[in-house]
This record gives sequence, structure tokens and C-alpha cells, in this order.
Amino acid sequence: MLKTFSIFALFVLSAYTSPSFGESVRPQKIYFDTVKRIARDGYYSESHYVTTSDGYILEVNRIPNGRSQEGGSVSKKPVVLLMHGLQGSSISYITLGPEYSLGYLLADAGFDVWMGNSRGALNSRNHVSLDPDRDILKFFDYTFEDVATKDLPAIIDYILGETKQEKLHYVGHSQGGTAFLVLNSVLPEYNDKISAADLLAGVGYMRHFPNVMLKAFAISTNVIFNFAVRIGNIEILGPNSDENSNCKNSDDPEAECAIQSISDYMSQLLASHEMIAGASLKQYAHYGQNIRDRSFRRWNYGAIKNLAKYGNINPPSYDIRRISINTIMHYTVGDDLLHERDVLNMAKDMPNCEVRRVAKDSFSHTDFVGANDSRALVSDFVVERLKKLYL
Repeated sequence: MLKTFSIFALFVLSAYTSPSFGESVRPQKIYFDTVKRIARDGYYSESHYVTTSDGYILEVNRIPNGRSQEGGSVSKKPVVLLMHGLQGSSISYITLGPEYSLGYLLADAGFDVWMGNSRGALNSRNHVSLDPDRDILKFFDYTFEDVATKDLPAIIDYILGETKQEKLHYVGHSQGGTAFLVLNSVLPEYNDKISAADLLAGVGYMRHFPNVMLKAFAISTNVIFNFAVRIGNIEILGPNSDENSNCKNSDDPEAECAIQSISDYMSQLLASHEMIAGASLKQYAHYGQNIRDRSFRRWNYGAIKNLAKYGNINPPSYDIRRISINTIMHYTVGDDLLHERDVLNMAKDMPNCEVRRVAKDSFSHTDFVGANDSRALVSDFVVERLKKLYL
């Protein structure tokens, strides 16, 4: 097993010495107080706390008015929910500032903007009974399906209750798109609570997954994840990650340094500048299983446990044909985590879906929320679409 880890570590460490990754191995972590950031940018905001069915306490940030409007008073407006990607948080939708961030652009256009934080992100690193530092293995025992089927229902139902609305518009980036696809496949009743959706590089089908490095990691997804569980190292880039990163002094330095290198690579690839927040390694492992198996299906426990849980030796696929919501999938050919053919195949299987290719071939996966030209290439289109739909 150590030889396997050594190969992966070699892959990753060599990647970090290449010009495309620069000299720094670990991505810089800059944590923001979302409320203070919104206030600094001149907007009124609210923090709401939502408890999921399994006890996670999620912060949801609300910007009910534009910058030119008085804070505090909230008139009834069309509601938009923005969900971030893996290793992100609500800061993803405001990090570019008032001139370029989708969250602010929507608020200024007259929408009631809500920004979710999935479990494990710094804004949602809380639970009714579990301590994320002492009960790490229990607290971080979740995949993107838990985000989809537990976090999203709690957030959506809370927002609709607070705003007295019947439906909301959904915007999801990366894992935020995955969560949308899973939610409305597994719990199709939520098709009636979402009026329309825009998925920004929403990851689902992985038959043509483009990243060669991650495909190599994915071959040993189960080995890597099981070892990480054994050493209790399953939170990725949480607030204590630097303290726990001295792998050379561990009892098993070769294997643990490989785990650290792999998590560094994936986090560097997925995270963008100011948007880094915590996540569970099991979220990565679920994607890894699907990359390895060229599928889009539920967590694979192994044949025996699958048979007990699912009634089949293989986990069931997510049936996105059940999604009837008016959806646009925005994608780019420069995406290293989502292939154009997978996007087109998803759109074929969803009965009310169309695709929109970003008009810049070098536009990347994180550019949807991390690049200034995302306004001209993506956000302005989304805002105008929502104005036509609701205003």
C-alpha cells in the first residue's frame, strides 16, 4: 500500500513544481467574516441559522436589498438561492466585490438573495451534539449526497417559509450543481419548489472526466479514503489543517504525506484565492468513486453493504430524467473537472434543460465565481435571464 501512496505523492509533488502551479505547495487560506465583508461592500445583510434533519447547523446569508436601498426593510421580491462549490462557501458569490459578484448584481437588480453554506464549511462548522474538532470522524462522515438531500431541503424550506414564497430560483456552482441534480433526482418533490435553475459548471456525469491527475488518484479512491479514516485525517483545509500537516513526524510518514499531498493538489485545483473553506474527504472520495467508475451514482459501500442498503451489489445511479425544472447548464471547454460531452449528455437526459457554452475557451472551472470577466461572460446573462423570468 505504501508503494501506491508513494506513486501518488510523486505525481502530486511533481505537479506542484511545474509552472502551472507555481512554487507554493499549500494554497493560501484567507478566511472572511461574510457579514463584515458584505457590510464593508455597502450592503445590508442577515445571517440565518438552519438545522438539518441530522443536526448540522448551517449559516445562510441573505442580501435582501441592493446597495442603494435602505437596509432592514424587506419587500416581497423574487427569491434566489446561490450554492457554492466544494471547498467554497457563501463568500464565493461576493468575493469579487460589488462590481463583479453575482450575489451583489442580483441584489442590485431587485432580487432577494440567499447564499447557502453547506455542512463543514467554516460558516457551517457546527452541530447540535457533535464537536467538529473532537468528533471528527462522525462530524465529517458525509458525502455530496448529504449536502443535496439534507442541507438543501432544510435551506430551501426555511427560505420559502421566511419569505412566504412558493418557489425560488436556484444557482449552483460545481458541487452546488451536483447537489441540485442529486436533490431533484432523489427527492423529486423539490421540483415543485424550484421555479428554474442555472448551473455553473455543475458536475454530474463523469464518463468523460477530463483531469488526468485526478483520474489516476481515483483508481485508489477507496484505499486512500480508508487510510485517511484510520488516521483520523478526513477534514480538508479546515481551520486546524496547518496544525495537522506535519506528516514527516507521524508514525507512518510516507503514507500520511501522500494523503497530505493528494489533498493539497485537489484543494489547489478546486479552491480559488479567497474562497477556501473546509470540506470532508468523503466528499472527494464520492467524486473519486464516480470518476473511477465513469458514473454518477450513490456512495459505494462495497458489494455486501450495497446489497443490504440498496438491494443491489452496485449503488444506484442518480436518475436526472426525473428533473423537470427549467434549467440552463453553463459550461466551458476550458474546464478541467467537467467535460463538454458529459454536459451535453446530461442535458439530453433532462426533459427541460438547455446548455450554454461560455464564449471563452480558456475560462476555467473556478472562473465562474473567481474571475472578473465572469460578469461579462456569465453573470450578466444570468441576471438578465432572471429579470425576464420574474420582474
